Amino acid sequence: MYHSTTNGNEGTAMSLSERKALHLTGRLPTAVEDINTQKKRILKYLRSTSSMLEKYILIARLRTTHIRLFYKIVIEELQELAPIIYTPTVGTACQEYSNIYPFLSSPGVPDGLFLSGTDDFDTLCDIIRNYHSSTFSEFSPEIAVISDGSRILGLGDLGIGGMGIPIGKLQLYVAGAGIDPRRTLPIIIDLGTNNEQLLNDPCYLGERKLRPDDKEFYESVDRVLKALKTVHPKLLVQFEDWSSEHAFGLLEKYQNQLLCFNDDIQGTGAVILSGMINAIALAHTESGVSPDSHRIIFYGAGSAAIGVARQIQSYFQIDCGMTEEQARRLFWIVDSKGLVTLDRGDKLPQHKVYYARNDNNGKQYKNLMDIINYIQPTALIGLSSTSGAFNTHVLKRMAELNARPIVFPLSNPATKAECTFIDAMEATHNQVIFASGTAFPAYTITETQKTIVPAQGNNMYIFPGLGLGAVLAQPKTISDVMIYKAAKALADSLSPQERKQGLLYPELDRIRPVSAIVAEAVCREAIDQGTANQVIQDAFKKGQLLSYIEDHMWTPEPKLLKNKI
Repeated sequence: MYHSTTNGNEGTAMSLSERKALHLTGRLPTAVEDINTQKKRILKYLRSTSSMLEKYILIARLRTTHIRLFYKIVIEELQELAPIIYTPTVGTACQEYSNIYPFLSSPGVPDGLFLSGTDDFDTLCDIIRNYHSSTFSEFSPEIAVISDGSRILGLGDLGIGGMGIPIGKLQLYVAGAGIDPRRTLPIIIDLGTNNEQLLNDPCYLGERKLRPDDKEFYESVDRVLKALKTVHPKLLVQFEDWSSEHAFGLLEKYQNQLLCFNDDIQGTGAVILSGMINAIALAHTESGVSPDSHRIIFYGAGSAAIGVARQIQSYFQIDCGMTEEQARRLFWIVDSKGLVTLDRGDKLPQHKVYYARNDNNGKQYKNLMDIINYIQPTALIGLSSTSGAFNTHVLKRMAELNARPIVFPLSNPATKAECTFIDAMEATHNQVIFASGTAFPAYTITETQKTIVPAQGNNMYIFPGLGLGAVLAQPKTISDVMIYKAAKALADSLSPQERKQGLLYPELDRIRPVSAIVAEAVCREAIDQGTANQVIQDAFKKGQLLSYIEDHMWTPEPKLLKNKI
């Protein structure tokens, strides 16, 4: 452990002696301020701006000019800043990336690492070395978030504009789990784009070519990953926003080879599993529905949907004692053609086959209401990016079938959500057990004037703690059991007051202690698997594992700053 301040300009917080030593006298206004005054100024201007995209640009610029102030604001005002630096605003920022790029950073400060899929191995290694030596040369990166921009949120192929996602995710790593910002590495692999609008846009900053076939795709990504691990052997790689087929293909190929995970598949699955564990408990307590009698519809059949289903299934197997087949039969998957069955007549992508039904007696169901009437589900989970799919008729039918219906519209951004919180509350007479993938405003029940804040199944509850635990323990791989233990730790992290309120997730202002709890669960599983490093094993033996994790969470306050080597 060592103590340091964060590299970067302190602005008007620099003392007169510091200004003199750095030959900055006369280049700054006369006043010498503390960082809290600087924060007030930024927030005052930020709050006076109505455009969310303008807020995004302003705060992005601050990140490259005064990184300590940036993270102080993000950490202390996370409820306000999270929707700006990540969903929903980051979706707009990615769509407009080529247009707003000149306003996002200061001269000489890279926005992230841009890699070409056509570069050879040696060139990639040189580019990766040069990138970090030009930014924070004394700090090796610990976590890289990497995307090819092919499936950004629910917005589709945005090519190089997808860089906003790795940047945003790593900012949440810093805010949520105390990863040192100097040890983060946002990466976009530019493999072209199939988005004709971008290819025809004269301002588009990426390669103007169509994406490669699968053979060239996997060869390109493999070169990049080998170069990354060659230059930074201890690096944790998080795959983010890849097309569904490639997301599963990359995870299957590298999960047991590298220290890596896919946040869309495993992170989303884990955070929704956590919310579902608490939703299932709430439904059991308040309406008597036993865990093994649930019937769960997934509206949407992409990588995120199947990943979530597999994670929830693991709960029924591990905690409820069901066999794999018994647990699998609790799920029905719906895609754009209707209920996924083995005899539907179309060729199913491999990732849909596992949940395809064979008990439909030859009948096919396309309309969601028909599917609900056929299955009579207890839970409805949306990952379809189809706005309004859970309409009033659907929601009312769920309430007719269940005293406490579970409805999770998880698609991002808000414009793609299957329903809003207000829709769900009004249609179910306020009885819905609700969690969304994007933030929705609170709802006040007219009769009681009680205000209900909707749960948000935000991956931020999982991936920062998962990443921190993996960075500290340094297992060779991140196992499925580690993901499951992280989800269970999150579900169990609710305080007594939060449980009394019927919350599914902790308050967001507790994200740092919650991330430490999640990281501890990951480290404990690494110890149980015999893959944790000696430092973590020693901390565990001394009964100091949680305090060790908390001590190694970076903070922007210089006097409290603690980092790990």
